[in-house]
Amino acid sequence: MSEIAERERTLAGSLRIASVRLNRRLRAQSTDSVVTLTQLSALSTLHKTGAMTPGELAAKEGVQPPSMTRVIAALEDLGLVVRRAHPTDGRQAIVELTEAGRHWIEEEVSARERWLDQQLADLSDEDRAALGRAAEIMERIAER
Repeated sequence: MSEIAERERTLAGSLRIASVRLNRRLRAQSTDSVVTLTQLSALSTLHKTGAMTPGELAAKEGVQPPSMTRVIAALEDLGLVVRRAHPTDGRQAIVELTEAGRHWIEEEVSARERWLDQQLADLSDEDRAALGRAAEIMERIAER
């Protein structure tokens, strides 16, 4: 394996491990363990992008529609989302956050971001700037 290929493989492994570990630490800051990570991701997407069909939500989350149907049903049972009739297509539904869902996701995000803010405060300005750039790059990778 070439030196460049080895370095890239090492970078990929390092990024994967670091993101898994950071994600674990962030999950530990959860205010409520009733919601699964998959459900949290769906709630976050609805919070960020607004109401959408279950198919659109499944596509954004990168899961199959039947899986998203189960996620939505569980979130409905928790009172965090509601389905309503699609305004122009009677075969479709629209899924949106309830007020309780909006409040829950905002509290959850706040708890995690407070913890992360505390960790970032201990870093140098240079390190924070590097992480800001890395976050942009990681977001681009995730959106591909």
